[in-house]
Amino acid sequence: MAEQGKPRVVLGVGAGIASYKVCELLRRLTESGHSVRVVPTADALRFVGEPTWAALSGQPVATSVWEGVADVPHVRIGQQADLVFVAPATADLLARAAHGLADDLLTNTLLTARCPVVFAPAMHTEMWEHPATRANVATLRERGNIVVEPASGRLTGKDTGPGRLPDAAELFEVALRALAGAPRDLAGRRVVVSAGGTREPIDPVRFIGNRSSGIQGYALAKVAAARGAEVVLVAANTALPDPAGVRVERVGSALEMREAVLKAAASADAVVMAAAVADFRPVTSATSKIKKKDADDVPRIELVQNPDILAELVGRRAPGQVIAGFAAETDDVLAHGRAKLARKGCDLLVVNQVGEDLTFGAPDNAGVVLSASGREREIPRGTKEALASVVWDEITSLLT
Repeated sequence: MAEQGKPRVVLGVGAGIASYKVCELLRRLTESGHSVRVVPTADALRFVGEPTWAALSGQPVATSVWEGVADVPHVRIGQQADLVFVAPATADLLARAAHGLADDLLTNTLLTARCPVVFAPAMHTEMWEHPATRANVATLRERGNIVVEPASGRLTGKDTGPGRLPDAAELFEVALRALAGAPRDLAGRRVVVSAGGTREPIDPVRFIGNRSSGIQGYALAKVAAARGAEVVLVAANTALPDPAGVRVERVGSALEMREAVLKAAASADAVVMAAAVADFRPVTSATSKIKKKDADDVPRIELVQNPDILAELVGRRAPGQVIAGFAAETDDVLAHGRAKLARKGCDLLVVNQVGEDLTFGAPDNAGVVLSASGREREIPRGTKEALASVVWDEITSLLT
């Protein structure tokens, strides 16, 4: 039985090897104060058995509509839920949900639920990319369901590619956003976000870089995905897990970032350049480690300017495309920000102050959103996801 006052989550489990990862998601949900009822398919119990789900959730586990008939579970479970979260959502389960089949307790629950419904697919790449699966995903999204893009990585056997179930920590964040009622105002939109800091090689072991951790860019990508966008995250030298529902492209240098961002931006509705791109790079990079010969032997490094990716995006922008940039400043923050906005020609520029214990690597951030129209919106210090939400509010208002 659900505990009084606790948010009620139905955790649907499909018959995939990734179901073992869902045990961690269940643990996170229960330990954070949610009442969780696990509803697996019959074949899902071949991977993780009923005793495991019952012990972790503290609630009975059933797969058939014929169990506990007096309580009408095939109707009540969905009716009473605050969230239905299906993971892993196999190709078969997505197909049955899209076509409205009701041949077990989980699919009946999906039909009776009137709360947010999230599907976290996991399957081999060929199955995920098959036109039938893509059509089923499109159908589910058109009906208002949240279908998380799978991660790329190692699958069963030696296979790798898109189709991997995102990590439990990322799925947990998706569940919390769905329960909080995150707006879906970016549904059907394609967005590109850059994150991290580029590194310009001096030799195979040394580079010119910066302190950016990528946390703010990742927060922008997560919030956009939660609001329904199809997100490409171009990440430079980060050590963060891939956000659930986001396609991540990893780069190292400014030139690599330029190539990846321009390619992704060609079909995007909005681009947010949150990465700290190095302004300069060495003219040449040594092919082997530069050796120190004596105390007076100090090599001179000649630098050249890197391309201005933000300005180039503005010059290439498609009609209706919104482009936002970030400006990290140490002093005269607003003056430098206003000058940069005018120079770059982007729609929005988020200006924040950086320095020791400020912004880089920190969990919180503050800033001012400068608009090409002259409007300025201050964002008080808070989580980086809170700042990301304000940025997407501003971008959405321009898109609509």
